[in-house]
Amino acid sequence: MSDSVIIVISSLTKDMNSNIDVYRANSIRVLCNILTEIAMLGQGERYIKQAIVDKDPYVSSSALISGYHLVHQNPSNLDVVKRWFNEVQDAAKSKYTMVQYHALGLLYKLRQHDRLAVSKLVVSMARSTVRSPYAHCLLIRLAVRVLGDNEQIDRTLMDYLEGCLRHKSDMVELEAARAITSLPNITSKELASAVSALQLFLSSSKPTLRFAAVRVLSKLSVQHPSAVSACNLDMENLITDVNRSVATLAITTLLKTGSEASVDRLMKQIGSFMNEISDDFKMVVVDAIGTLCVKYPRKQRTLMAFLSESLRDEGGQEYKRGIVEAIVKIVDTIPEAKEAGLSHLCEFIEDCEYPALSTRVLYVLGEKGPNSKCPSKFIRYIYNRLILENARVRASSVNALAKFGRRLPQLRPSVLVLLSRCLRDTDDEVRDRATFHLSLLQKENFDACKGSDFVDEPIKQPLVNLEEALSGYLASGECGVAPFDISQVSLEPPRGPPSKKKRDDDAPGRAHPAAAAAAAAAATPYEEQLAAVPELEGLGTLFVSSKPLELTESETEYTVNCVVHTFPQHFVLQFNCTNTLDDQQLSNVSVQIECEEEGLFEVEKEIPLAVLPALGSGVSYTVLRRPADEFPVATFQCTLRFSCSEVDSATGEVDESSFEDDYNLEEFEITAANYIEKKFAVDFGEKWDSLEEHEAVERVSLSTMKSLQEAVDKIIDFLGMQPINQSDKVPAKAPKHILLLFGRFLLDVPVLVRARMIASPKGGVNMELAVRSTNEALNDLVMSTVIG
Repeated sequence: MSDSVIIVISSLTKDMNSNIDVYRANSIRVLCNILTEIAMLGQGERYIKQAIVDKDPYVSSSALISGYHLVHQNPSNLDVVKRWFNEVQDAAKSKYTMVQYHALGLLYKLRQHDRLAVSKLVVSMARSTVRSPYAHCLLIRLAVRVLGDNEQIDRTLMDYLEGCLRHKSDMVELEAARAITSLPNITSKELASAVSALQLFLSSSKPTLRFAAVRVLSKLSVQHPSAVSACNLDMENLITDVNRSVATLAITTLLKTGSEASVDRLMKQIGSFMNEISDDFKMVVVDAIGTLCVKYPRKQRTLMAFLSESLRDEGGQEYKRGIVEAIVKIVDTIPEAKEAGLSHLCEFIEDCEYPALSTRVLYVLGEKGPNSKCPSKFIRYIYNRLILENARVRASSVNALAKFGRRLPQLRPSVLVLLSRCLRDTDDEVRDRATFHLSLLQKENFDACKGSDFVDEPIKQPLVNLEEALSGYLASGECGVAPFDISQVSLEPPRGPPSKKKRDDDAPGRAHPAAAAAAAAAATPYEEQLAAVPELEGLGTLFVSSKPLELTESETEYTVNCVVHTFPQHFVLQFNCTNTLDDQQLSNVSVQIECEEEGLFEVEKEIPLAVLPALGSGVSYTVLRRPADEFPVATFQCTLRFSCSEVDSATGEVDESSFEDDYNLEEFEITAANYIEKKFAVDFGEKWDSLEEHEAVERVSLSTMKSLQEAVDKIIDFLGMQPINQSDKVPAKAPKHILLLFGRFLLDVPVLVRARMIASPKGGVNMELAVRSTNEALNDLVMSTVIG
């Protein structure tokens, strides 16, 4: 630490012992924000513990908030803060509003990873006296979480929630009503009490209470419209509310719960102020109308006219997208609305400023238009887009036109004429699509290929599997030699790490196409560079090259990094050297290496750099031979050796005299990663299952890792293998993760790794590492690289 930081911390520590409560409270909060580890607080930890039960509520709240902050920022502080448990429990019984609220929050933070402990905490607090309305709101949310985790309803918690419906604080009543309505498998009796409480708020004089109540009822009406219908009369009075947000939610709720006879009246009322509300509330209205149209098909003409008028009004892209999707939903559900719906969409794209929506509408026209009563009228709207729109929309128009030509033989000649005009388009994509469809629609080609089936039938193979197979086909060298056989692509959906909403599956997944494309690179960029060095001939085929390993700091006068190239029996160490000085020239530059364990490697050849000019760069090489049939790992000490000559920086002349000198470099390692090449696997799961009998498993705690993502990055860096199915990316806030890696060992042996990780509540990461290959020595080598 610098002197200024020490002075600041010393001053804050002194204020913690001050007689002035404001000084003590502020010093605690500031100090805990500066020092994220309790061990750095020293005696300050004792002062914070005492401050939790201080008689001044500001000091007590500051200490509780600081404890929460310490645990949240650094999980390793959890064990120390747990020692404050008795003091925090005493604070939870405080008569002060904010102290009780902050104490409950810290109690939950200390127990959040223990479901049973959280359940006991919530039940005990529900049975005790809670004075703070903020603490009640937090306790209600925790109770909902506990009830959601349990299959059976806990009557103690349900009685507590129902009791909160009669609380003197409006905030607590609303939170309890919202919580009860959000519970799964709620009975009509339990729901009635919450709806009755919300009904009282509908006639409140406060706009915020009216808005909160009607919003909860609006959400509830989707699942339980009959329960909400009891409030219809009160919501009718809100239609003319001065707050347009309240009026909008009231009308949309009535649309979901009202009768068919009330639809026309409600649509007239909501149309009078649609321009006065924001797009967010407009989207709520549109969603309600789409649902209502499916419920009452006979009202589709009225509702469709309202949606069409809304399309012509001002609005953002998401609002317009919602209207388009609502119309498409109505067209799909109600056959009688098909002609009118498609006509409204055609009129919309005539003056649409959003290309994404234009392409969506064109796709719908291509799918639905050929089966309409008068398909030819839609072709005019599609062709207008070919003339007036950008390349993206024009390309979609070509596809839409082609669908009319494939499905309607009587219109095919006209479509061919229109497509032929696209051959002179300025955009490559548009011309390519037009050429493809023209070729397909020619009579001989169309009949031979059964063109409709060839293009319109959905692909049975999952797109991820198809992309992986195509990447493998391109990388295999068979492209142009043997045709690609789509029947060989697996029909099963890919398996991989599940989403956050699902449990982690132990079964390994398939390779992601991005990984496949990266692994299918044709050749390493170093091959040509090494082939140009005559002394390196005869070493065989380059297997894999490492990332550059920095052997110096970037600010030093000479910078050196090392690239390790792996050959069948040799390693070539490529030392990239840079001279950052403008008054020195180096000659006969080489790097002398010394292995910490003698006899593992033999230095077979050194290829020094003849001249390294001032402010110049160059390369020297060292060739190592490894023992036959062995794959050792080792650490090397390095020294840069050279002859140095002075350079006149003004004229650039080099002094003929020189002197020998050396420069110490950082050490580097040859590890298991230098024997493994990154490879993607289309059938990772099958390979993993086939090697079940050849597995090495170890469990280890990675205490120095601060997050799951850091642990994943380190393991990939250690092993140099290919992540499968994007398992190198840890979802945000995920408590556990599965990393899948695949590679090919130097002996052409596939190596598969699965690392199952879970974040430890004490800090760090707990990991189970499994390695599978047909070579047990290889399993041990890979395991030792990570475990040590």
